[in-house]
Amino acid sequence: MSKPVFKKLPARSMAYVMPLILSIIMSCIVSLISTLKSTGFSGFELPVWFGAWGLSWVVAYPVLLLILPFVRKLTALIVETH
Repeated sequence: MSKPVFKKLPARSMAYVMPLILSIIMSCIVSLISTLKSTGFSGFELPVWFGAWGLSWVVAYPVLLLILPFVRKLTALIVETH
C-alpha cells in the first residue's frame, strides 16, 4: 500500500473541515447558477463569477458553522438514530 501524500488532520478538526468543503462546493454551484441567470451564457464572465463565489463563500462558511449544531438537532428529531 502506498504512503499518504500528506498527514491527515486530527479527528477534532472534522467540525471545521466538513463545513469548509461543503460551503466551497455549495457556494460555487449557487453563485454559478445565479451569475448565469443574471448574465446569460453569452454575457458570462469568469471574473464576475469568481467575485460572486468569493462573496458567497465568505458568508456561507461562518453561517454553516453557526447553524450546523441546530441542523444536527433538528435532523435528530426527524431521523431515527440507533
